[in-house]
Amino acid sequence: MYLKLEHPPVPIDGHLSLLDPKLADELTSLAADLRHLRFIHVNSTAVGGGVAEILQSMVPLMNSLGLTTERIVIEGNPEFFQVTKRIHNLLQGAEGSLSAQEFESYFQTNRGVADEFARMGLTADVWFFHDPQVLPLASMLPARNGEIRNWICHIDLTSPNQSTINSLLPMTEDYDSLIFSLQTYVPQGLGEIPVYIAPPAIDPLTEKNTPLGEAEALKTVAAMGIDPDRPMITQVSRFDLWKDPCGVIDAYRMARQHIPGLQLALLGLSQATDDPESLDVFHQVEDHAAGDPDIHLYFYADGLPYSIDHLVNAFQVASKVVMQKSTREGFGLTVTEAMWKGKPVIGGNVGGIRIQIENGVNGFLVDSPQECADRIVQLMRDPALCARLSEAARDSVRERFLLPRLTLDYLRVVKQRLDGPGGNGVAHGVFVNGADGADSPIPDVSSNGVKAKP
Repeated sequence: MYLKLEHPPVPIDGHLSLLDPKLADELTSLAADLRHLRFIHVNSTAVGGGVAEILQSMVPLMNSLGLTTERIVIEGNPEFFQVTKRIHNLLQGAEGSLSAQEFESYFQTNRGVADEFARMGLTADVWFFHDPQVLPLASMLPARNGEIRNWICHIDLTSPNQSTINSLLPMTEDYDSLIFSLQTYVPQGLGEIPVYIAPPAIDPLTEKNTPLGEAEALKTVAAMGIDPDRPMITQVSRFDLWKDPCGVIDAYRMARQHIPGLQLALLGLSQATDDPESLDVFHQVEDHAAGDPDIHLYFYADGLPYSIDHLVNAFQVASKVVMQKSTREGFGLTVTEAMWKGKPVIGGNVGGIRIQIENGVNGFLVDSPQECADRIVQLMRDPALCARLSEAARDSVRERFLLPRLTLDYLRVVKQRLDGPGGNGVAHGVFVNGADGADSPIPDVSSNGVKAKP
């Protein structure tokens, strides 16, 4: 019912060199204080998707800091992942409700995982449970004195389906703290559970994010069918209706009328086992592309001439503009990745994209395909604007959205819970919900102390 993934330590100097020296010192000092604890992260897919990417880098980094850290990936049948995908969609605002049978499938898989944990004697001092797939586990595991259980929600909860959020909220009561990406995602009705805000981050040292020369990037995309002599725009994200791939195609078609030879790449190579809808969405997008030879769709991950990480890197580097035109987005690591590479990014004016892109300063936010097309044309015609936005984009990622900062945020949460009421307040802030619920201010636990914008 679960897999234990091996993540050996990695060299840490490259990470620490990218942090402000004071924060680097705090990270190493805090890790030293917590070395007596055993940490376990639990999520629902080994590869594919933002949570898996964060954990495959964070776990080895934590081990490098001297923290005994493991990662567990739960296993479920196709029915379970159909249900959890529905939960994801409902929490992001889709209409409908879960049936009794769907709830039973959801709980049955988690009960099986909890039973397996017990049989194997799997214990930890600090647990990080990621996203709704594993939310019920805290209530199903036997309580251990001094154990800290944290639930981290990476989903855009700006306008959740009310019946679904009401059904799931009681399960949060079995956690010691809750972590959300933005203040605006914190739902009302959480009771007295401490809530922290910690936006996600990227690993700047992975193959996906290390420097890649433009010549090598163009060679790579040419091998994937792109004409390197003509301009290209790209969106990197799984085929998911919330990512609005058809809206991206519409924007491309409008922009192409003004930018001769423009090409579009939708790079959505399928790896995530917990997203059973992606193939159906891919076929919808394929129909919408209507055989246009300059719309390049990438779904199947088998038989590729390069690793997926190299392809993502190359397509982002080779693109004149990178897009993430989501209509809901918990955060959008692909936005951060492209900004880190110094690319001008056009993002949907939603959720976590808003805290990454300051409109007109380090990228553009848009609300429609027409706005997106207008920004594409503007950027294509104004190299000086591209350069200004690109420099500001990279600087903002360095300051706010790199993995060591997120690791520090999680450790601050743990230290805050250990200290308890009257502790030294290592975390920048904790909010205990009062009568005003989510309307009350919630301090940001992230290292820079920047509040999420509404």
